[in-house]
Amino acid sequence: MILIADSGSTKTAWWLVDKGEKTAEFYTLGINPFYQSESDILTELKENLEPHINARLVDHIYFYGAGCHFEDKKQIVRSAVQSVFGNAVIEINNDLLGACRALLGHSEGIACIMGTGSNSCFYDGYEIKENVSPLGYILGDEGSGAVLGKLLVADVLKNQLPTELKDKFLSRFGITTADILDHVYKRPFPNRYLAKFAIFLNENIGNKTIYNLVYHSFEAFFTRNVMQYDYKNYPIAFTGSIAHYFKDVLSMVALDMNINISKIEQSPMEGLLRFHR
Repeated sequence: MILIADSGSTKTAWWLVDKGEKTAEFYTLGINPFYQSESDILTELKENLEPHINARLVDHIYFYGAGCHFEDKKQIVRSAVQSVFGNAVIEINNDLLGACRALLGHSEGIACIMGTGSNSCFYDGYEIKENVSPLGYILGDEGSGAVLGKLLVADVLKNQLPTELKDKFLSRFGITTADILDHVYKRPFPNRYLAKFAIFLNENIGNKTIYNLVYHSFEAFFTRNVMQYDYKNYPIAFTGSIAHYFKDVLSMVALDMNINISKIEQSPMEGLLRFHR
């Protein structure tokens, strides 16, 4: 049996596959070696994955994860996974290659991720040939859940939203300014924390102020990322929760910028299953 994993900063999906068909799926928290040690990752695997799987039956693992762009970071994840699945051959790749394989298979094109974070690349059907660095939610990650949440929270705290919308936000989450500042500046995974507020944007997307915030962040994603590739001559495909739940706005921004989106998929897992068959 093989195990396919797609890991973002918020959650990791694990699909157990036997004879080319999915037999089970599980979820753990996101695994990112830029923010977690081998020990942290191993604890998550032992508590939330190992109890559900007979590790001895897994002979190959394909892991695609955020933060797995450099060999030293890949090794952190590989060592933790190997500690649980000692009999398996383990391949660790970055989540962007996973998006390419899921969305484009062996075809050329531009693959984009828009979830808690965002990323993009030009893929030649076999490997990533060009990549505009996402830079994370502080310097980049345009259009991502973390950045949308950051923009929303900043507008709330700086009184840039209509009063009724600000009050609605604070009531919806039952938080104070002090709570927000504590989570963003003092606690781990502020990107996850900020990304959870994207749900408020989705719930209120009919409000002009909210719509414009999302629209302009997507516009920045295309301008600062996609338009640096040969975007006129290749398909452009998206995966990720933000791309999926805000697909109407994303599609409108693309239309206004004369950019053609070939597909938008919430998760790369079905595509990865097809690829690894």
